[in-house]
Amino acid sequence: MTRTGLTAVVVGGLIVAGGLAFFISPLASSSPDGLERVATDEGFIDTAQDHDLADGPLADYGVQGVDDESLSTGLSGIIGVAITFGIALVLFGIFHSRRDGSRAEPPDARSHATG
Repeated sequence: MTRTGLTAVVVGGLIVAGGLAFFISPLASSSPDGLERVATDEGFIDTAQDHDLADGPLADYGVQGVDDESLSTGLSGIIGVAITFGIALVLFGIFHSRRDGSRAEPPDARSHATG
């Protein structure tokens, strides 16, 4: 695949993921997740405590300060996609540069090949 083709696939995938995150995540179930459901069923949900990031800018799948719940959830989905893409891009860059460095031919091998 050419570099242009790869870029088009990555950008297209990013657009699709961002669109899904923005438009579909507000439609996600508001029912409790599995762990929360078990805690409710077993009667210990009242002992739950907030964690250190409970007041964070993206707590509870929303963006702090955005009053519209659907918009807040959609924006948090886009931010999540962007953060995940950024981390993947950095990791890909690290692994790609290591792979290229390990494939370099020793200087004397190139001189023998040209003869």
